[in-house]
Amino acid sequence: MSPDKQSVQVIVPDAGKAVSMMGDSYRIVISGAATQNEFAVIDMLVPPGGGPNPHAHKDIHESFYVMEGEVEFMTENGPVLAGAGTTVLIPKGGAVHNFKNKSDKLARLWCTVVPAGLDQFFEEVGTPGTFGTFLPPAPLTGEDISRLEHIAAKYGQEIYPPDYWEKKK
Repeated sequence: MSPDKQSVQVIVPDAGKAVSMMGDSYRIVISGAATQNEFAVIDMLVPPGGGPNPHAHKDIHESFYVMEGEVEFMTENGPVLAGAGTTVLIPKGGAVHNFKNKSDKLARLWCTVVPAGLDQFFEEVGTPGTFGTFLPPAPLTGEDISRLEHIAAKYGQEIYPPDYWEKKK
């Protein structure tokens, strides 16, 4: 095999590191380490009421494919309800966005980030665990928020408060 070629990889179901993030359960299916940081793929289980706070990352393309359930995406353009089969693209540039599962059923999203980096962020701030296990989000102290913002900045991400959209009105 030439030095330019990489081996084909087969990822079996449920392979990859699992982390709990703010009440959600994420599984890093393809890490940046496996792609020379060109991209990463994350399988996301979002329980009712779950989803990240508003955030932005100016140097990362992020796409979400809703595999099951539905989530409400919020961007500067307003809310969009995304059901199974819907793809949402957050292009490079730093658009503030987030999503919430406002239904009473579990939602599952397939997230791809180009380049990789958010996978490493999730590993650093999340709690290692078993995919599909949901840990309740702990209340964040001022020190916790400061630490989170510092780590987020390291990965090119900016975190906004949960009430960001209400304050924008």
